[in-house]
Amino acid sequence: MLPLPKKYFVTAAAAEGETRLTAFDGALLAARVGNTNLLRVSSILPPGCEYEPGLVIPPGSLLPIAYGSITSSEPGELISAAVAVGIQAEGFGVIMEFSGRCSKEKAEAEVTAMVKEAFRIRELELCEIKLAAVEHVVEKIGCAFAAVPLWY
Repeated sequence: MLPLPKKYFVTAAAAEGETRLTAFDGALLAARVGNTNLLRVSSILPPGCEYEPGLVIPPGSLLPIAYGSITSSEPGELISAAVAVGIQAEGFGVIMEFSGRCSKEKAEAEVTAMVKEAFRIRELELCEIKLAAVEHVVEKIGCAFAAVPLWY
């Protein structure tokens, strides 16, 4: 059995690259998770998981992470990514991710609405939302990335 993560933070960043992969890599670096091995997870924040915005993940770590990203090679295109964590009183939470060809404000509205719906369908009381979002105007090849890294 894998241990439950005990800490998390929210992050969002964007970058340009010479290729789609290096644009994604640059966004990961700017979001403070670029020197880890991402293990993509779905949308649940474990009960009791504590928010730690300054959390440093050791390089090379296998990192559980929920994220949304978009990469574009259309110069002038506006791209955005956002994540939101909805939290109930007992600390259990739901994570939602969004990315698209839209403004940061639109991405924030989308993830916020998804968190509210997730709590409604679970019949849980939403106490708090933590959010991170970024927008980027593509120069050559750009990536927008938003994530919730989970740590032990």
